[in-house]
Amino acid sequence: MPGIKVKESESFEEAYRKFKKQVDRNLIVTECRARRFFEPMTEKRKKQKINARKKMLKKLYMLRRYESRL
Repeated sequence: MPGIKVKESESFEEAYRKFKKQVDRNLIVTECRARRFFEPMTEKRKKQKINARKKMLKKLYMLRRYESRL
């Protein structure tokens, strides 16, 4: 869990900004959004397929880009 120690000379806005930065780094908000609704296995598999395809296409694009430089 993110937590910060507020110094006496620090304003609320500065402390809040630090806290928000920590929350963003720990991906808490994105995880909460993902867990908000029940996601059936079919939806999870569908997302995994889409992500795998994106990853493969990106790899292929980078490989072709690299080969074109040679």
